[in-house]
Amino acid sequence: MGSASPRDHLIKLLEPVVSAEGLDLEDITVTQAGKRRLLRVIVDRDGGVSLDDVAEVSQAVSTALDGDDSMGQSAYTLEVSSPGVDRPLTEPRHWRRAAKRLVKAETKDGAVVEGRIVAADEAGVDLDVEGSVRRLDYEDLTRGRVQVEFRRIDDVDGDEG
Repeated sequence: MGSASPRDHLIKLLEPVVSAEGLDLEDITVTQAGKRRLLRVIVDRDGGVSLDDVAEVSQAVSTALDGDDSMGQSAYTLEVSSPGVDRPLTEPRHWRRAAKRLVKAETKDGAVVEGRIVAADEAGVDLDVEGSVRRLDYEDLTRGRVQVEFRRIDDVDGDEG
């Protein structure tokens, strides 16, 4: 008979709500936080997510949850946010949204490639690796991560103090 997990039910409930706000539902997690539960809803879109976007989708998600019993009767806290820089790049849209960022990509053959995203489409990503562009197809990648840069090369324009 197999019933859907609570997380699956929440995704099915909230995905159209988030989409109606022009955002992509990236993840949902429910964790215990003392006597309460914490429902984290991660949303994103091309161009990023503003605080106004978060407020609007938070209200829409809250309304949808009020009309459904998926969180039960016990207290919970709703947290809506955008993904952090440490989010793994797992979908073509993640790679596209990280354009111009420095990334480290692991391939299925165990190689690690570090470069700046030049372009990304539905089939793969083009990385600038030490001055030459290298094409990686998603089917050849196992994971990718944006690398934190404290000072990007293009931020240095000779503006020294």
